[in-house]
Amino acid sequence: MQQESVLVGALGWRGGEPEKLRYDEEVESALKAVRQHLGMEIGFVSEFLGEERVFRHVDTSLAEPPFLAGHRLSMEEGYCRKVVAGELPELIPDTSLVPAALDIPETALLPIGSHMSVPIRLSDGTVYGTFCCFSSWPDTSLSVRDLQTMRAVADMVAAQVEAKVTSQKVQESLRSRLAAVLTAGGPHMIYQPIIRLDDMVVVGAEALARFAGSPHQSPDRWFADADAAGMRSELEFAAIRNALRDFFAVSQEDRYLALNISPKIIVGGDLAAVLEGYPLDRIVLELTEHEHVEDYEGLFRALARVRARGVRIAVDDAGSGYASLRHVLSIRPDIIKLDISLTRAIETDPVRQALAAAIVAFGCHVSCRIVAEGIETEAQLTALRALGVEYGQGYLLAKPLPAADLGRTTGGV
Repeated sequence: MQQESVLVGALGWRGGEPEKLRYDEEVESALKAVRQHLGMEIGFVSEFLGEERVFRHVDTSLAEPPFLAGHRLSMEEGYCRKVVAGELPELIPDTSLVPAALDIPETALLPIGSHMSVPIRLSDGTVYGTFCCFSSWPDTSLSVRDLQTMRAVADMVAAQVEAKVTSQKVQESLRSRLAAVLTAGGPHMIYQPIIRLDDMVVVGAEALARFAGSPHQSPDRWFADADAAGMRSELEFAAIRNALRDFFAVSQEDRYLALNISPKIIVGGDLAAVLEGYPLDRIVLELTEHEHVEDYEGLFRALARVRARGVRIAVDDAGSGYASLRHVLSIRPDIIKLDISLTRAIETDPVRQALAAAIVAFGCHVSCRIVAEGIETEAQLTALRALGVEYGQGYLLAKPLPAADLGRTTGGV
């Protein structure tokens, strides 16, 4: 089996982690390696689709091959269906010695002098298609050992195919669920009041997305699913549009709306059109700590454009990791939001108190508001006031509310 081991190792296959492999490149690499190893003119992977077979991958030494990737043939043409059905052997070193092969028109037309073909079977037994190699001349050196090599690689191709099919099914399911949410006008938005701590006046609200559809999972999970399905922008823009519409339909004129937004949406260039017609000086865009920023220069330019029109920028989750610190230094936000992990136990933890005090001092130096998130106890509220934190939100102060109820809360800047 050393021959097969060397061949398989050369292909770069890594068993156990097919999700990490790029399907097309890996299959084409395997196809080329096997064809060249066997010294044959053409190798291909075909998929059976009803009454047709489709050539998904083709590797050849011929300048003018008889078919290329994407070509379709009837299932009755050629060797593939007949090999799977047992009407032809998988290994044919010399087609002139196999009467059933001589009865096939393609044997003379192409021509086919030697042929090897093995089925690609998925884990449930379904035949996806075939992995084949052939040449125009007979090759009596082809052996059962060569066939075993093809079978081994066909099994690996099957694993790759199955991983791709599974991924496609997952994506289709995600897209279907997300499309249902969007078609129904979702996501539903609620609003958590942001309070000025010295007099407990409502100065604004953060828009939070909620999902009524199945499955029952957190909003973060819904947005992660949208990311995986390639629908993050659609879902995020839907949330932003719904929040803008509902909030400004009822909100008092002295309150602002905070919108969670990913850097990709800001850099993408479509945000200005979505914000058009709303009071931009009452809109705050919150960039989360968890969103990776690849191009800070591009983000900075995009933020400068919306800032020039009056929009303010907040950095969310400050104190929870390195990314938020980099956001603060690179973006120069108008508002810094202390993460709930910093607020929690701040009344008893001198380390949290020291970090919060440092952020408050930084805010004073650069004229940046500080908003504490996740205030849930009177002790936390007292500690934050003592540290000089001016604004806050959390269940102690006010639970998230529908827009209509938010409009009935009292107070103003």
